[in-house]
Formats: sequence, C-alpha cells, structure tokens
Amino acid sequence: MALIDRSILLIGECMIELSPLQGGEFKSGFAGDTFNTAWYLRRKMRDAWNVGYFTAVGDDHWSAEMLRFFAGAGVDTRDVVTVAGRSPGLYIVRLEKGERSFSYWRSNSAARAMMDDKEQFERSLEGKGVIFFSGITLAILSPENRDRFIAALAQARLKGSLIAFDPNVRPHLWESSDVMRSTISKAGEVADIVLPSFEDEHTHFGDKSSEETIRRYATEPGKVIVVKNGGHEVVTQSSQGDLSFWAPAKVENPVDTTAAGDAFNAGFLASYLEDENIPDAVACGGALAAKVISKLGALVD
Repeated sequence: MALIDRSILLIGECMIELSPLQGGEFKSGFAGDTFNTAWYLRRKMRDAWNVGYFTAVGDDHWSAEMLRFFAGAGVDTRDVVTVAGRSPGLYIVRLEKGERSFSYWRSNSAARAMMDDKEQFERSLEGKGVIFFSGITLAILSPENRDRFIAALAQARLKGSLIAFDPNVRPHLWESSDVMRSTISKAGEVADIVLPSFEDEHTHFGDKSSEETIRRYATEPGKVIVVKNGGHEVVTQSSQGDLSFWAPAKVENPVDTTAAGDAFNAGFLASYLEDENIPDAVACGGALAAKVISKLGALVD
C-alpha cells in the first residue's frame, strides 16, 4: 500500500454535547462519530501523520470554541469551512445502565452545508493519503450533495487516495430506508476499507451473518472489510480476499458504550496504515474500544 501522503482527512459533523452531572447540571463538550475517530487517531498515530478534519462550522461563539477544541486536540483545522449565520448542532445525553440515549438539535447545523462549495471540498481532498467518512456524513447532506460527495471521493481514489468508510447506519437521519440503503451501498463501492457494524447491517440490510455483510460490500477485488459486532466475534476480509475471525477484548462491566465503534475504527486504522497487518490492527482496535467503554464519555484519555 503506497500512500501519496501520510495524511488522513476525516469528514463529518462534530456537535456540541451536553452530558449530565450529579445534581441535575450539565457539562459541555464536543463529539461526533468521525470526529471521535479523528480525536483517537491523533493519539494513536505517530507525529509523522497529519490528522485533519473537514466539516463546516458557523460564525458564533460555539463554533469558535469548537475550533479551539480541534486545535487543542492536535487535529488540523485548515480544511474546516465557515458558514455565516449558522451554528453547530447540539445533543443532550441521558445515561442509564451504561447505555446513553440522545436528543438532537441539528436540522439547521452548519455541517449540513459543508458541501455547498463543491470546488472547495475537492481542493480539500487533493493530495490526502487517506480519507475517512461515515454514513452519518452522507445522511446530513442534501441528495444532490451526496452524489457530488461520492463522485469527488471516487476521483480522489483514482488519484491515489485510500478511502475508508464506516456505514454507521442511523435511519432517523435519512428521508427513507430505500435512499439510505442505496446511498450507503454506493459509498461502499468507492471505499478501499469498509468498517460496518453487523447489528446495523442485519437490521437494515437483512444480512444473516457477518460473512454475508462482507460479500455485499466486496464489490471488487482488493477491499479490506472489517465487520464489528459489539462484544462478539469480529470478521475480516483481507485485500487478498482471505476471511478471518477474531475474538474481541473482554470488558466485564462496561460503563458507557458510546464511541466504541469510533474508537475501534481509530485503533484499527492507526495500526493497519502502518504495516497492513490485520491481526495487529484488529487487536489495536479492540483494545482501544475496550478502554473507551470502561470509562464515561465519548472521548477518554
């Protein structure tokens, strides 16, 4: 795997997070699926790698705070777009027995306009070694911008960028189940590495097994596919087409399962991009996910 540059650009939506404290108070922070992966990648990758984030923010106080948070985490902000008059999305967390539930306010978030300037987006992709996005990234875009997004990634791939994709299926963000399935399938076709979760694929695509999920995403030779399955077996397909089965790291008493998949993605990619060793990459992803679910919050040190 010869990369054109040791840089990884993650694309998506970071939101304001309000999470509960004792006494009915809340603390504020920032999180979102692809940003969580960026945050963990920055901690796992050597300094020789540049980790950047592409999104859109507004011109308000919370957008400025978000950008400061990105920079403080060591995430490159040069490709972040500013949209006048907009603000980041917001969600509030409720935690019960280690599982978090969420209420969202994101219908007019700045991130939904990240693709409005197609040329700027294409410039941001130029020369990037690795580009990572998710199904949530696609879901918040307009139908027209989704098509432009996937087409731009296909062009970046032709120019040498490695494309990684987590389908991260969230049906409430899509206008219909048919559109969701069709768009996610198209996105999978332009990806070199696909990181689905079996529960999502079983529920929304009807897959009976992780192997069936792999067959569905293996639209051409050479793809690496890693099917996560919570605390159950991880199934992988190498770029040579070999299937392997891996027992996950065990966590006896998970505290908070939020961002487990995002952390796994970061651990897997940080390891795999160094030497293409799938056993080591799965172990690294599993260990990071196990650490994350042993503590409270999406972003933990």
